[in-house]
Amino acid sequence: MKYKAIIFDLDGVICHTDQYHYQAWKALTERLHIPFDETINNRLRGVSRMQSLNIILEKSKKQYTALEKEAFAEGKNKIYRNLLAGMTPDDLSDEVRKTLKALKSKGLKLAIGSSSKNTPIILHQIGLGDFFDAVSDGNNITNSKPDPEVFLKASAMLKLAPQECLVVEDAVVGIEAASRGGFFSAAIGDAQTCKSATYVLHHFGDLLNI
Repeated sequence: MKYKAIIFDLDGVICHTDQYHYQAWKALTERLHIPFDETINNRLRGVSRMQSLNIILEKSKKQYTALEKEAFAEGKNKIYRNLLAGMTPDDLSDEVRKTLKALKSKGLKLAIGSSSKNTPIILHQIGLGDFFDAVSDGNNITNSKPDPEVFLKASAMLKLAPQECLVVEDAVVGIEAASRGGFFSAAIGDAQTCKSATYVLHHFGDLLNI
């Protein structure tokens, strides 16, 4: 592999927390009497909590203040964090675990580049709290994807230039962010149709063949 590091999105790439996000947003929208389904949920992939809330509120007949929106977002996050408490290392697939170890054994630096502020909790729950060489997440960025900030900060933590890093993403906005930041990218899951991706992964383990 010609790269010195790989930067992974977390949700949908390393592990899958989509069902928890969906359940938490569903609980909020039912309380607010706002329509919410999988189609709307798919629009929330890779974007920040407040951006997600604004997308959801497009279906609302009411207008809410900034303070009300902050309260809604925090309420959703409390539900989500309670659901995350049930995650265990079993939520990390054998394929992902073995591939990460194999990549590290090759001397590659591994990092996380996620918009989620819950990244530290998730990594701890799945047994990867101290595994990655750098973690850039929603706690240290101001701009969400498709802005490349989260990946640029990850590469800076690794002391590497963007062109020395490969970004692995399952969201189109994530691939767009990688492209804007000058990174090479590998698309998996929903991002496979993104034409700006450098590579397409059908399985996580395909990283070993790049």
